[in-house]
Amino acid sequence: MVKRKANDTEVEVSSGNVFADLGLPDANKLKVKSGLVVEITKALRRLELTQEEAGRRMGIPQSKVSAMMRGDFANLSERKLMECLNRLGYDIEIKVRPTSEPVGQLKLSIA
Repeated sequence: MVKRKANDTEVEVSSGNVFADLGLPDANKLKVKSGLVVEITKALRRLELTQEEAGRRMGIPQSKVSAMMRGDFANLSERKLMECLNRLGYDIEIKVRPTSEPVGQLKLSIA
């Protein structure tokens, strides 16, 4: 992380992944999951679904919808979040390609 001075205050420039900046394990996975949850939240608002209706449509209990809306999505896998988006009318495309780095990256791109 790069440190800079701004108006006599030392600030750290983000790496682009707040979870990595905080030193959390599985930071890339958390970044992807949070991106999926953001899209689910947008869809629920656009569709004007109650949490109960959303849960039925996504195939999860209302309590998990509520937790997700509060930012608690640890109990939901990436696969389940993608399934929820499918059930809300989203297509998901996974692209796999070789990398020049020793270890590849997991990225989420939302159109």
